Amino acid sequence: MAAVYKFTDDCEDKMLLGNKGANLVTMTRIGLPVPPGFVISIEAYKEYKRTGRLPIADIEDALQWLEGHTGRRLGNGLMVSVRSSAPVSMPGMMDTLLNVSSKAHMVSAVKKIFGSWDNLRAVEYRRLHNIPRDIGTSAVVQAMVMGNRDDRSGTGVVFTRNAITGEPHLFGEYIGQAQGEDLVSGSRTPSPIQELRSAMPEAYAELEKLAHTLENHFHEMQDVEFTVESGTLYLLQTRSGKRSGQAAVKIAVDMAKEGLISREEAVLRVKPEELKALLHKRIQSVEKHEPLAHGLNAAPGAAAGKVVFHPIEALRLAEKSEKVILVRPETSPDDIQGIAAADGVLTSRGGLTSHAAIVTRAMGKPCICGAEEIKIDLKAEQFEVRGHVVHKGMEITIDGTSGAVYLGTLPLEEVEVTEELRELLSWADGFRRLGVRANADTADMIKLAKTFGCEGIGLCRTERQFNAPERLSAIREYIMARTPSEKAEALEILRGFQEEDFAAIFRELEGLPIIIRLLDLPLHEFLPSETDTDVPRVREMVRELREVNPMIGHRGVRLGVTNPEIYRMQVEAICQAKSVVEPEVKVNAAVMIPQVITVQELLWVKKQVKAAGLRVGVMMETVRACMRAGKLAHEADFFSFGTNDLTQAVYSFSREDAEKKFLATYLRLGILQDNPFEIVDVKGVGRLMETAIMWARRNKKEIEIGVCGEHGGEPRSIRFFHQIGLDYVSCSAFRIPVARLVAAQAALQEKADKPAEKVDTA
Repeated sequence: MAAVYKFTDDCEDKMLLGNKGANLVTMTRIGLPVPPGFVISIEAYKEYKRTGRLPIADIEDALQWLEGHTGRRLGNGLMVSVRSSAPVSMPGMMDTLLNVSSKAHMVSAVKKIFGSWDNLRAVEYRRLHNIPRDIGTSAVVQAMVMGNRDDRSGTGVVFTRNAITGEPHLFGEYIGQAQGEDLVSGSRTPSPIQELRSAMPEAYAELEKLAHTLENHFHEMQDVEFTVESGTLYLLQTRSGKRSGQAAVKIAVDMAKEGLISREEAVLRVKPEELKALLHKRIQSVEKHEPLAHGLNAAPGAAAGKVVFHPIEALRLAEKSEKVILVRPETSPDDIQGIAAADGVLTSRGGLTSHAAIVTRAMGKPCICGAEEIKIDLKAEQFEVRGHVVHKGMEITIDGTSGAVYLGTLPLEEVEVTEELRELLSWADGFRRLGVRANADTADMIKLAKTFGCEGIGLCRTERQFNAPERLSAIREYIMARTPSEKAEALEILRGFQEEDFAAIFRELEGLPIIIRLLDLPLHEFLPSETDTDVPRVREMVRELREVNPMIGHRGVRLGVTNPEIYRMQVEAICQAKSVVEPEVKVNAAVMIPQVITVQELLWVKKQVKAAGLRVGVMMETVRACMRAGKLAHEADFFSFGTNDLTQAVYSFSREDAEKKFLATYLRLGILQDNPFEIVDVKGVGRLMETAIMWARRNKKEIEIGVCGEHGGEPRSIRFFHQIGLDYVSCSAFRIPVARLVAAQAALQEKADKPAEKVDTA
């Protein structure tokens, strides 16, 4: 293995020459106008890091070849550039040296390039983009062409397609009588690339022709650096161009239609994060603005509006068509009207599964939770952060995608579901095995989920239907009831509300399947806090229902067993709504039991709903349920893993406490590689899921098994769920397109990884 490779050598290995170096060899091989040069390999870099020595003899031989090839001597008519070339493109992160004119200067320059692999910006870039630190870099030495020679010279960067929209035309910038550093450094203001057409039409026409050549060879949109020297065009490098989410989708679809790539490749090429960025409002030119504060990115998208601190105020201003951001220490079911009225929500407490996070995510509203540096004074109606005081009525912008809070109203960009996105996802649907359903609790949420292509509802949380003021009042009446008749009266009111809700849901579904989870929340969560009420009877009940650890307390099926009238009421409401709607549309409804630990609980609930003729399944969110999956499968019609609570159970800590107090430290120190509440823990939670699936399918081969925790919309988790054989994932509406894409990518990758079948030639 050589230490130095000329552009004319037969080697295009990116792990040896880096991305830039390998592409320069390729461009030279296919006859493009590339200034000659050579690459000091990544192996030479690694040897330099070990020993401090460069392959000086090999470098001198390559320089002698370059001088002979150009007919010029270094420092006498020949100057070179020395640039980095890592296997993964890291634009601008490492050093570049131009106009190198001596052998000694060239050898200091190479050392500087190798040293810049460990500069702060390169280290941070690798961290942000999960690039291994040990892959290293090569150094490219290339003959300089002079873009500042005369008025028929210049330099520029061009994308072979529009990097923002994906439109098939040249997109970039050009500076006359300049070198590349003038463009990169920002010391001079460039002109749009179309200026080159006016200044030098022949060079522009050649650039268009070469752009097509590059795309036809690499089958990818290219980012090309070029220089024009006295009217002659040279290409200095090419790489796959970075693009917006909108452009990524359009380019992939267009290239498939043009025959450059297959539909499979188009689906594989679009990154989940590109799709995610495409689906929510975002701040224009966010890099130009300094955040005021940061919190947890609880629900994606951006929103701007007037700060309000009370839900009724949010509702009042929204009725006047004013945009508002509801700011609260944390939210509760009492705040639902304000949340619904607000354009976004900001809380100083709470985690990614807090009330605010779950509700806003389902509604598709931006939300930032747990912004602890914000000190809220509800009485004074203001918050303070780092010396800035923000009063009621002042305007802020929140970015729920990044967790950043900004002072003032920043310009936002609307998001469109483009025709190309619909087409790409239709191709993805043809490749994936995993079904994709939605977590949705109302007819409006289901309508939104259908626009994103859901195949049904994998989780309908019935407690969400109690949030509206009149429903909240009714369930409080039930909780506070002193006599059976008072309880029955309150339940009858709730049954009417639920029947109305389910009828609307079934009509909106138009025959799509739905899994309805019976009440899961502990009853105390429907009551105000003890400090928020002056009613003695309410205070007494709050104290009576208070639990030391409510997340693992009197909730879910345990509540149904001790208060059977609640589950009975819900099942009756489902059945009555079904009978009302079925003359119009088929209803495909099932009920799911939360927090199950034993088959006896499942049998008890099945006995209650037997006459209803509904399918009954188990929400697999306790460790014991997973360990008893074989026995449960005998009696259950389906399983759905609730990975949020299951993760808490496996880790034995509360998500909100963990995120608030120590999880960030664990991640920073590398004790945990990922936040297990965002990315499924394959080694712990995942292994438990695999065990449960094995026992369940051993006893009931065809049992339907899905996942309905928010991991169901996270790309790495979806790939794992595909591998372990789940039937579907279910997630919030805005994550459905990403789930459809990643499920297809997982299936295509699995197909590609399988060894080719041997052909019998006998």
